[in-house]
Amino acid sequence: MFFRDGQRRIDYILAYHDTDDIELISWRDKFEENLKKEGLELETEHKKDSQDGKTHFVKVHAPWDVLTRVAELTKMKMPIKEYDTNLYDTGCLSKLPNPMLIEDGVIPEEPEYFTADFSRERMKMFIIEDQNTFFTNAQRSFIVYELLLRTRYTETSDKFGIDRLIRHAAYSAAFPLHEFISFIQGISIGIYLQLLYETWARPGRWLYFQPTDLVRKYYGEKVGIYFTWLGFYTTMLIPASILGVIVFIYGCATLFKNPPSEEVCDESGAGNLTMCPLCDRHCSYWKLKTSCMYSRLTYLFDNGGTVFFACFMAIWATLFLEFWKRKQAELQYDWDVADFDYEEHVRPEFEARCKKRRLNPVTQMMEPFMPIYSRIPRWCTSFSVVLFMICCVICAVFGVIMYRVVVVTLLYSVPNPYVQQFASITTSCTAAVISLIIIMLLNRLYEKVALFLTELERPRTESEYEDSYTFKMFLFQFINYYSSLFYIAFFKGRLAGRPGDYDYSLGYRAEECDPAGCLIELCIQLGIVMIGKQAYNNFKEITLPKIMNWMRSRGAKKNETEENLYTRWEQDYDLNAVPLMGLFDEYLEMVIQYGFTTIFVAAFPLAPLCALINNIIEIRLDAYKLTTQMRRSVALRAQDIGIWLNILQGITFMAVLTNAFIIAWTSDFVPKLVYRYTQEPGTLDGYVNQSLSFFDVKDFQERSIPKNNASELFGDVTYCRYKDQREPPWSPNRYDYTSTHWHTFCAQLAFVIIFEHLVFFLTWLVAYLVPDVPARIRMLMLREVYLAKEAKYDASFSTLHSDRRQESLDKTV
Repeated sequence: MFFRDGQRRIDYILAYHDTDDIELISWRDKFEENLKKEGLELETEHKKDSQDGKTHFVKVHAPWDVLTRVAELTKMKMPIKEYDTNLYDTGCLSKLPNPMLIEDGVIPEEPEYFTADFSRERMKMFIIEDQNTFFTNAQRSFIVYELLLRTRYTETSDKFGIDRLIRHAAYSAAFPLHEFISFIQGISIGIYLQLLYETWARPGRWLYFQPTDLVRKYYGEKVGIYFTWLGFYTTMLIPASILGVIVFIYGCATLFKNPPSEEVCDESGAGNLTMCPLCDRHCSYWKLKTSCMYSRLTYLFDNGGTVFFACFMAIWATLFLEFWKRKQAELQYDWDVADFDYEEHVRPEFEARCKKRRLNPVTQMMEPFMPIYSRIPRWCTSFSVVLFMICCVICAVFGVIMYRVVVVTLLYSVPNPYVQQFASITTSCTAAVISLIIIMLLNRLYEKVALFLTELERPRTESEYEDSYTFKMFLFQFINYYSSLFYIAFFKGRLAGRPGDYDYSLGYRAEECDPAGCLIELCIQLGIVMIGKQAYNNFKEITLPKIMNWMRSRGAKKNETEENLYTRWEQDYDLNAVPLMGLFDEYLEMVIQYGFTTIFVAAFPLAPLCALINNIIEIRLDAYKLTTQMRRSVALRAQDIGIWLNILQGITFMAVLTNAFIIAWTSDFVPKLVYRYTQEPGTLDGYVNQSLSFFDVKDFQERSIPKNNASELFGDVTYCRYKDQREPPWSPNRYDYTSTHWHTFCAQLAFVIIFEHLVFFLTWLVAYLVPDVPARIRMLMLREVYLAKEAKYDASFSTLHSDRRQESLDKTV
């Protein structure tokens, strides 16, 4: 797209509406005047030529002199020499056929170059074939954006930047244009954009790797790094998903060969044992065989392969982070951001609300300043509100717990064996759905609260703002999504007491686990929340932008005539704006998913598979959204994924501990292991009977005695059984813990210590053996430094010889 002369390229668009505010008008006029002084060229399209009849558009063009000047100031890396072939060879693996690679010839191959910081004095050292194409469109828009950020809009030196003008409503938008040439499905698409749509955004390309270099060239390094990380994470999920499916299949294959499950389902054996009522008054005694289906379902996720898979996932998480660091080092070199350093400015909100000023020792300019005594009350207020919101989450979890207690009591009181058989699963599924709904509602509420609190704290820079907001959102979402899972995994059933001495809350008896354990409930909760969250987010991400774009553009297309075209800049203006927090929501969504995949994987081995399927869809939905539903973002530069790497490392550390405790205490793996080696060597026969204790029904509390003892089904019940390891009522130490319980407890504790020490040692070993920077990249970096130095010498000598020849000519003349 060009100016009216058809020669000057449009590098940026500014949009604004008419206003009666004289100050805003003067700011805008001064800003545009200063942009021209910086060397930028502007051309205005009056509102009468726009479809909505109220928006003015200012087209911005950066001439060669401006591009080179800012490129030098920002130390932009530009090509000096083409790569040596032997150095860039990655080995034999790269030569093997790979069906996931994009076909040759689809994306035009471009040579790779060694680069150096751009310098106008040494222009000859750079490969400049054409000034019009030397800087890419993304680089041109970034250069213009740098000038827009630094240009003053008043006579004072502390009033500058397009972001502040947009926040003050002097301008309504500022954005680079998409490249427009052809049409796909009625959407205008450009050369790079068409390639991105065809090779990246189309659903049919889900099998192929992403064209991340193309993404980076069009959207910049910050967007490119996110999609590279997401693609790398998704690829790493493939082996985890395969092994998770194998563990699940193993559970299915050996489902009817598991002695404890067979004993529970055996009507002539343990299945005929009379169990104590599961609730007060309304519940009757029941036969253990009623838990047959529950026991079989639990075994699908609680079998011998689960422990191995949990160990594998702990090591997998470490490998993922270590290999990502290597990949990140490659990106930093290949994309020329290894030594990138971005100069931050004071946020306009901070400037507007802070009246105190002090001298910045670096810039030697007066800047707004907030003393510590003004910050402390704000931090305390923010902490108090965050604590209150966390209490709200805990209250919500408690509310769902009470729902489970009441509903399961009602279902067990129904005199129907089928209702009683499915009572626990039905309650677990409905409670998980309710939890999901509450989680989504609280998330929407807390987003607004977190924004308000972050503004209240008045962070000085954008990075401080993002770090503060990120911490609040992650902390809340971590507790919001995982609190119910932690309750089921570590607290449910352990707070209920025992028959004759139950614990009560608000008049209701605390929840108990099924004799088969709570692991299947943890699996149900995790599966419904994880899958439901992902489905909701994917639907929201693609549906809402399409609806908003359709509402904005329907009138414009309808009113289009030959004299009043629906211009490309207005089409872009009608697209959804890039979010202020950029890719924050995408990162947060994936990090929470990473937690589901690693922290509770011992309870749900299919979590990596669910994450893999979601990410394949997520990549294409995000790509479609960026290429067709969003304005083009500024090609911002970035070195890495920022604070998210530290959060991922924290989650990985927690995952090791959590999985150790789930295997040791939530599953029956360790108790079965103790039984196998102490009670019945080499077999689990009789394990179910050993894991159930006796209770004398005469010792029931008054409120716990069942109204209907179903004597016609169970006869005269003297003793009932319950899941625990306690002394029988005829023992001198009646209802005390048995020695087997304490042996099992010691074994569980030992397992946790051995498990986490072993995994942490292996993760340390992997981190030690796998260097963060590949040897090939080190060699390329050294060669680039050498070539840059040689190019500088050559350019200096060439300039020196040229000057001497000119002096000789002058003397001759």
